[in-house]
Amino acid sequence: MALTTRRRALTTLAAALAGSVAVPAYAQASEQRHRPRPLWRAHAHNDYLHPRPLLDALDHRFGSVEADIFLVGDQLLVAHDPIDLDPARTLESLYLDPLAARVKANHGSVYRGHRRPIQLLIDIKTEGASTYLELDRHLRRYRHLFTTYAHGRVFPGPVTAVISGDRAARTPMEAQTVRRAFYDGRLADLGSTAPSSFIPLISDNWTLNFTWQGVGTFPAAERQKLRGILAAAHARGQKVRFWATPDLAGPGRDALWGELVAAGVDYLNTDDLAGLEQFLDTHDRA
Repeated sequence: MALTTRRRALTTLAAALAGSVAVPAYAQASEQRHRPRPLWRAHAHNDYLHPRPLLDALDHRFGSVEADIFLVGDQLLVAHDPIDLDPARTLESLYLDPLAARVKANHGSVYRGHRRPIQLLIDIKTEGASTYLELDRHLRRYRHLFTTYAHGRVFPGPVTAVISGDRAARTPMEAQTVRRAFYDGRLADLGSTAPSSFIPLISDNWTLNFTWQGVGTFPAAERQKLRGILAAAHARGQKVRFWATPDLAGPGRDALWGELVAAGVDYLNTDDLAGLEQFLDTHDRA
């Protein structure tokens, strides 16, 4: 686009956003090209510990956020430990209501112009079956927000909820013919008969499966093991995430992240939102 045309497009867009004129097609195309793309690989571990849960991660363009929940009465409270429970910090107030408002404002997507769902990983900290059943009742109040499994088919929504944590949640989930959440598997589930329509994500502890922490050369046998895991998961339509990877800024963390990206790992786990954003932007420019 010529400089003059681009200026005209952006000026028209600004006027439209102010409410004075409709946005023509050329202005919409220009705005879309210059909108920062989401970082779909970026996963905000312990997202709720940031000053602005969810919103900070979205400002850094993350494609996945994680919330730990406790069932207290009929409320789902978000916290890392029981001592931190606060009746004001509910799953609705921190995640479900803000996501619903954002999707409405963006005409059906979390990131305007990007229909791909973001992932909401919900880690159950109390007994899994009872907590999931209450969670299911909460999710049903936001039926247009979530990717839904219904009678053998998956219908994508703006947000895909994946349930992790206490493994007892699996039993009531598998019994449902309609649900608005999916199950977070482990490496042991790679060989199971459960389809990706039930287990779309495989997550596991990096330190229990690999010795390398980003210092020195990645052992060839471990690189081969990692790529074998990715090949097996992707062949089944499943994505892969590792937790407990190094998260202190430095060359070791960047080296390990680089190997994860090269192998095709779908989500990089971090508490350092700005650090992962910078790494992924630099990696993509390179």
